[in-house]
Amino acid sequence: MSDWVSLARALHADIQAAQAEMSETRRMPEALAARFADTGIFRLCVPEAYSGAQAGVRDLVETLEVLAEADASAAWVAMIGATTGALAAYMAPDAARTIFGDAGNIVTGIYAPMGRAALEGDAYRVNGQWKWNSGGQNSHWIAGGCLITEGGTPKLNAAGAPIMRMMIAPRADVRHIDTWRTGGLRGTGSGDMAINDVLIPQAHSVSLTDDKARITAPLYAFPAFGLLALGIAAVASGNASGALADFAAAMAAKRTPNGRTLAERGATQALYAQAHAEYAAARALLLQEIDAAWAEAEAGGPLSAPQRARLRLAATHITRTAAEIVRRLQDFAGGASVFSDDPLHRRLADAQTATAHIMIAPMTYEMIGRVLLSGEAHIAEL
Repeated sequence: MSDWVSLARALHADIQAAQAEMSETRRMPEALAARFADTGIFRLCVPEAYSGAQAGVRDLVETLEVLAEADASAAWVAMIGATTGALAAYMAPDAARTIFGDAGNIVTGIYAPMGRAALEGDAYRVNGQWKWNSGGQNSHWIAGGCLITEGGTPKLNAAGAPIMRMMIAPRADVRHIDTWRTGGLRGTGSGDMAINDVLIPQAHSVSLTDDKARITAPLYAFPAFGLLALGIAAVASGNASGALADFAAAMAAKRTPNGRTLAERGATQALYAQAHAEYAAARALLLQEIDAAWAEAEAGGPLSAPQRARLRLAATHITRTAAEIVRRLQDFAGGASVFSDDPLHRRLADAQTATAHIMIAPMTYEMIGRVLLSGEAHIAEL
C-alpha cells in the first residue's frame, strides 16, 4: 500500500461526515476541500519542480479508488483537481509557479472548448459558458477550453483543425451558475461557469493537442485525455468496490422469516461471486494496461497508439462494467435500496452518472477498435 493510498483511507471519516452536507448543498464543503488540499491529493499530477507529487499513474488511480470507496463525489472532485495539475508540466515555469506553486491552491478545469478566446497583444480576451465545472467552487484557479478566434472566426492550425487552448483564470474572474441538479455525483458541484470579457495572459493557457510537456517524466508521457479517462475509471472502480462492501453488509444484516440471513441464501452468494469476479477482472485489465503504459513511458515514451488505445479500452470497460455490477447489486437488494439515503441507491446513481462522461462514452469503443484493427498512428482524442 502506497503512502497516498494510506492518506486516502485516513480521509474516510472526514468524507463520510461530510456526505449529508454534500448531498444537500450539491458541492464539496470548503472544510473537506481544505482537508484534501492539506494532504496534497489535489497535487498528485503537479510536477515536483513546482512542489507537486508527480505521482505514478498507478498511485493516482489507487488513491482515487480508495477515496471513491467512501464517496464517489468526493473522489470525483479530487480526480478533477489532481488531473488538472498535469497542465503545469506544459506551462512556462513562471506561469506554472504563479498558478500551481502555492501548495494550498486548488486548480480544476473543463476540457471541452465551450468558450472563445481572441488574441489581444500578449493576452487572450475570453468569453464563454461551460458545463461540468466539477469542484470549481472550491478552486483558486479554473481552466476552460476555448476556440481561438481571429476576426470573429475560429483560427486553424497547419493541419486545418481549429486551435483549442485551455485558459486558466483566477476564481475572481469566474461566475458560478447553479445548474447542478442531478441524482448522481450530487456533491461534485458540477454546475455551469461563465467568463465574460476577461483578459488572460497567453502564458496562462495550454493546448492539449498542440503543446508538448516541458518536463520530461513518465507521468507526462501519458496523454492528458487518457489521464482524465483513467481518473474517471478510478472513481468508478472505487465506487463499485464500495458497493460490493455495502451489499455484503446489507445482506448480512437482513434475515428471512426462518432466521437465516440473506447472505446465507444461494442466490445471494451466486450473484455476489459473479459480481466480484467481473469487477476483479475489469480492474486487473486496468492495472495491467497502466503498468504496461508506465513501462513504455519509463523507456522514453511517448506512448504508442496501440498502448493508448488499450489504456482507453480498459478505462471505458471498467467504468461501464462497474455501473452494470452496481445496478445488479442494487436491484437484488430489494425495497430498502430505493430510498435516497440508502448506500446502494447512491452508489447506483453515482455509477450511472459517471458513465455519461465523454471520455468513456460508448463511442470510444469505435475509436479504440479503429486503432487496434488498423494500427492508425494518430488519434488526438486518445
